[in-house]
Parts: sequence; structure tokens; C-alpha cells
Amino acid sequence: MLKKIVLLIPILTLVTCSVQQENIRYLIRLDDMGMCHSVNMAIEQVAETGVPFSTSVMFACPWYEEAVEILKKHPHVSVGIHLTLNAEWAGYRWGPILGSEAVPSLVDSVGSFFPSRTKLFENEPDVGEITRELRAQIDRAMNTGLKIDYLDYHMGAAVQTLELREIVEGLAAEYNLALSGYFDEIYSNITYATEIGRKSDSLLAHVSRMGDGLHMQVVHVGLDEPEMQAMQDLNTFGLKEMSRHRQDELKAILNPQLIQLVKERGVELVTYGSLVRHGGLERMERPEIEEYE
Repeated sequence: MLKKIVLLIPILTLVTCSVQQENIRYLIRLDDMGMCHSVNMAIEQVAETGVPFSTSVMFACPWYEEAVEILKKHPHVSVGIHLTLNAEWAGYRWGPILGSEAVPSLVDSVGSFFPSRTKLFENEPDVGEITRELRAQIDRAMNTGLKIDYLDYHMGAAVQTLELREIVEGLAAEYNLALSGYFDEIYSNITYATEIGRKSDSLLAHVSRMGDGLHMQVVHVGLDEPEMQAMQDLNTFGLKEMSRHRQDELKAILNPQLIQLVKERGVELVTYGSLVRHGGLERMERPEIEEYE
């Protein structure tokens, strides 16, 4: 009997060593809160589920105050600042919170932000004006009373050049904020361009395939209602029928099968707030940016 026990010990050891626990973390980031009422209402629906997520607020946009009131009711949501230097919708434009006269190189002939990064930088924007406007947006966010955890950037304009990226990094350090993309996140926006009606399936398939690491899912939600239906992207690369796309992205995030799959796979849902609380600011590193090389 003793010999059998002794023989079993190395077998059990091999079995134990062969089983490896996956370490999958999932960070859901909902962008463009504050852009309009439709987006705010959609993000509020997600907040009411209690699922932890991060949301990036456009504090330069007209509906940011409503966004603030919603977020104050849902402190489990991690709040970031969607640094904004573009306004891409026909008939619905916004501009710098400092005013067009204070930062004239950032605006078009009617005082609104340009609809794309290309048009903005063709205008040779003054770096000092960009810095002052970004700081003003951060100050506005901080003065709302919300707990602000991180920075990111609408359409990438605020980090278009290495010089600007360094400015944003400096602002993050000054205000003790995290930076989205600086935690070695594995980026996905798979639901954005997936055809309408298939976004839920594509998201479930993506989560099923995820391996070890911190995965970030960027989502753009909204309601397919008249306000959003009237908004047409001025850029040729923008998706048509954006209100329907955003409604379907909302459906994908609210799909009960998504949370069930997360539980079944043992995926840990995290936010930028939880990363910061666990010492994340000390571990931030600039992602590799090939276009700066």
C-alpha cells in the first residue's frame, strides 16, 4: 500500500503543475459621455446595471453637466476626461471652453473645433494654445466634484505628435491622473465597425478568445432616437447611420450573455479607478508609438 502512495505523488504533482489559472482582466471603456443627451442616457442604462466600467467624458461639450449629475449617482463608474480638440458632427458643433478668441489656431471660421485631426493640424495649431485648452478641460472636470481617475483623447488629436504626447503626460502627472493606454492594455473596439445586428455576437466571440492580460474594450453607445439620428459625421471615414450603430453597441454591452460569459471564464472586471487604487500610477509606461519613430 505504501508503494502505491509513493508512486502517486509524482503523478499528482505533474497534474497540479499542468493546470494553469488564466489571469484575464477586462476593462470596458465607454467613450463620448457628455457629447449629447442620447449618449448620456445610454451610458446611464449601463451604469444602472452595477457592472464596473470606465467612461470618458467630453467636458468641452454642451451636455457635460448632465453627465456629471448622472455619474454622481453612480460612484462605481470610473470617470475619465476625453480630451477634446475636434467636433465632427454636421449641425452640432462645439468649440474650446476658453473661447475662440483665446485659442484662435484651434478653431475654424465659425469658432468651432475642426472636424478631423488632419484639418486641425493643417491649420498649424499653436502648442501653447493646445496646452491651455487641455488644462482648462481638466480644471473644469476637477471642479465638478467628481472623482477623476484618468485621461484619454477624442480622435487622438491631443497626442498627434510626440511633443503633444509629452504635454499630456505632464498634465497627467501634475494632476495625479492615469493615462488610458499606459497599462499595457490589449486594445479592442471590435463592436464599432461590425455590421448592425452582429455586434453582440462579435463581442461574445472576442471575449471567448481572450487570453492572459489586461484587455480594454472601447465602446461607443447611444440611443437610436431623433437627436442622434440627426447627427451626421462630417468626415468621410465616419460610419453612416451612427445612431443605429451606437444603439447596437449598447445592446451588446447590456447583453446578459456577456456578463455570464465573463463569470464562466473567471474574467476580472477592472476600471481605471481600480488600477489606480492598486498602485497603477507607478506602473504606467508609454505605449510604443510607431509613427513617432
